[in-house]
Amino acid sequence: MCAMIVTMETVAEKMFAEIEAERKEVKNKAILTGFSLLGLVAGVIFQVKDYSVGLIAVAFIVAYLTGGIPATIQAIETLKKKSLDINLLMILAALAAAGVGEARDGAILLFLFSLAGTLEGYAMGNTKRAVAALMKLRPDEANMLNEDGSTTRVRVEALLIDQKVIVRPGERLSVDGVIEAGEGAIDQSSVTGESVPVDKVLGDIVFAGTVNQNAVLTIKVTKTAGQSTIARMIELVTEAQEQRSPSERFSNWFGQRYTIAVLVGSVLALVTFIIIGMPASEAFYKMATLLVVASPCAIVISVPAAVLSAIAAAARTGVLFKGGAAIEDFGTINAIAFDKTGTLTEGKMRVTEVFSLSDLSQTEVVSIAVALEAHSEHPLAHSIRTYAENVGVAIRETFNTEAVPGKGIVGDLDGQSYWAGNRALMTQQSCEITETISQTLNQFETMGKTTMIIGKGTEVLGVVAIADTIRTTAVDTLATLRKQGVTRFIMLTGDTEIVAHTIGDQLGLVKEDVYGALLPEDKVKQVQLINSDGSKIAFVGDGVNDAAALATAHIGVAMGVGGSDVAIEAADVTLLSDDLSKLAQAHALAKKANRIIKQNLVFAVGIMSLMVMVTIFGDLPLPLGVIGHEGGTLLVVANGLRLLFTKV
Repeated sequence: MCAMIVTMETVAEKMFAEIEAERKEVKNKAILTGFSLLGLVAGVIFQVKDYSVGLIAVAFIVAYLTGGIPATIQAIETLKKKSLDINLLMILAALAAAGVGEARDGAILLFLFSLAGTLEGYAMGNTKRAVAALMKLRPDEANMLNEDGSTTRVRVEALLIDQKVIVRPGERLSVDGVIEAGEGAIDQSSVTGESVPVDKVLGDIVFAGTVNQNAVLTIKVTKTAGQSTIARMIELVTEAQEQRSPSERFSNWFGQRYTIAVLVGSVLALVTFIIIGMPASEAFYKMATLLVVASPCAIVISVPAAVLSAIAAAARTGVLFKGGAAIEDFGTINAIAFDKTGTLTEGKMRVTEVFSLSDLSQTEVVSIAVALEAHSEHPLAHSIRTYAENVGVAIRETFNTEAVPGKGIVGDLDGQSYWAGNRALMTQQSCEITETISQTLNQFETMGKTTMIIGKGTEVLGVVAIADTIRTTAVDTLATLRKQGVTRFIMLTGDTEIVAHTIGDQLGLVKEDVYGALLPEDKVKQVQLINSDGSKIAFVGDGVNDAAALATAHIGVAMGVGGSDVAIEAADVTLLSDDLSKLAQAHALAKKANRIIKQNLVFAVGIMSLMVMVTIFGDLPLPLGVIGHEGGTLLVVANGLRLLFTKV
């Protein structure tokens, strides 16, 4: 536990320290940019007023120093690493402009380059600040419940698993846990992205950072501070920001090598211009312009601007991408394989039908069933009790109840012996199995439902059908994904073939793409088989037994609320909400990010190529080249930052 707390605190401290350092750096850059502008304006005014050369020189020196200091420091740091970058190009271009008597143009270049760097730093800092806001969601302290019923205010990091805390209306939850006492609505939008508060009852899971709306709740801690959903979100997003996508890696690789090519090419161009008879001053001027317009600033910044914005936008609404590669890859998938239970279905058994096979009403059949199952811990018993509560059936008292292992339960109710169970218990009770009883049971079982038979002595009174129900958003989600370009949907489940095909039919899946009775290794084999035909497949699951398939797929997507920690760690994308529609929204965001990356790269390469051609074969003024270069850089940043405002 201590290690996890240290990890959580270290991650938080590191991110806040980085944000604060970057904030100060941007502030300092802004101040220097302001002085650079003052020096530039003063120099231009002094030139127009025909002041002394010395005064003009002082003004432009101020503009050069304040506008060029950040770039110079960065260029020196890069040179120490035996590498070159675009900062060096800008410094050399400004010095070259001064060398040919165009100090004003060099000052304009350094001011605009400094301004662009300041604006980029501010804009890119927005993505980290959006993620850092997650940390502020979790309170630092909690009201720990003592054994005598009193409460003690303690640090969240000091809470241990199974300890209890009290959360009052309007307070933000400090821990992940389960409700031990109380019922009420909780606003989970900050964690899962759900738009309306969710009603919570005894035994329901709750998350740190969410807001208690209207009731006093007692919550048992199930995860320490370092293991909470908020902590996991912070860690995953922090890791994601450090992992580069294929496009980012290429742009960085290209930028470093291209810088060398520009330096060499500019020198060769200078020599060529002089050889063909161009005056030295004009040749140097062209070389300075070429250094500016050929710099790959826009290319290098275009990809991270989009990727980091997409990560931040997704994280705000409960979708976590583990890095830029996950975003780019998720936007290219054309097939999705789903686990069934807890993914396409609710993962909770619910009563779907009550059928009377006697003179009793459906309500009376339910009344007997819930009386027998009132104290059972079996999942089917929980389904019966929930159904009875929803339809308003009171629980009557039973006596001498006894569980029959593997078959059901028997007990006395109103002085008579009743039972509830499966076919084996019905046979044990020596019941006459009529054609109606047999057809009813076969019908429900063919539909993939579990049947609970209710009887008295040798008489069958009725049947309760129980099944795992499809998520309400599943059908619409598949339809949306199909519109977004996903052409194939596969279901891989460990449940029986009958159940698998029943659910598959309800979802409109192709029969050949529904696989039941699979072991974990069988799911992996199916994913590998689909991958081998050239498809880019995503696998969506939530359980421990899905971890291998999640890791094998082109992209693994974990359903995070009910999902296991193992599944979340193995996945590339995590949905913190049970809302399956988030899958389609995340896919749409990934596709949009890919489109913006392509737009940025095409624009950056296009504008740079155009200005290089005009510089070499025409007469592009240095100030215009500066404006085109810096303006293009700011445009690709702004285009990428549009993703910050995309709803997921």
